[in-house]
Amino acid sequence: MHPKQPKPLRDDPTLDEVRAYLAPLLASQAAFDGWNEDAVAAAAKQARVDGDIARLAFNDGPVDMIDAWFQSVDETMVAKYSAEELGAMKIRERITVLVVARLEILEPDREGLRRALALLAVPPNLRTAAKLGWRAADKMWRLAGDTATDYNHYTKRTLLSAVYGSTISVFLDDESDGHAETKAFLDRRIENVMQFEKVKAKLTKPGGDRFSMARFIGRLRYRGA
Repeated sequence: MHPKQPKPLRDDPTLDEVRAYLAPLLASQAAFDGWNEDAVAAAAKQARVDGDIARLAFNDGPVDMIDAWFQSVDETMVAKYSAEELGAMKIRERITVLVVARLEILEPDREGLRRALALLAVPPNLRTAAKLGWRAADKMWRLAGDTATDYNHYTKRTLLSAVYGSTISVFLDDESDGHAETKAFLDRRIENVMQFEKVKAKLTKPGGDRFSMARFIGRLRYRGA
């Protein structure tokens, strides 16, 4: 069994079960074949799943395949740490270890990830790309124990989406030992987000400087900032 693959399929699986079973295998196949039916067929062959059933499970095209893979990354990340382990950490550490956990899950499939991001960068897919980034950020904040439902709910996820996206761009080309460059970049971006809590007070302080979310997010993208 592939190390990231769920428990074996039952004898008469649903298409959703087939989808979840094959999703962790797709990126390694897409690295060679691209995000297409060939990758689905190769994953099905590797997992000994009927090819016709596999195609039905992924009949909505490449973006649907990427979506399924990212969902499998979510699930693997959730299993990485227990609630007790995360609860013993400070909030900054929780977010950091969850982002690093995602990077560790993605590490064997960096080429598949590179191809996936290239597809998501095509204009018709930009809305889906933003949705997937938001979903990853939401999952991490929920695991970190965030229960905000007000303005904070949206700002936290918007900022973490930017942090995660910019960190991925560094990670894809990072050949340093243990991805030290990526981790250093992530630490700086997390520090920026922690500083946001102080800056946010200017939003409600009468006569305070006007805060620009767009300008702040733009700063998160640069390595040296």
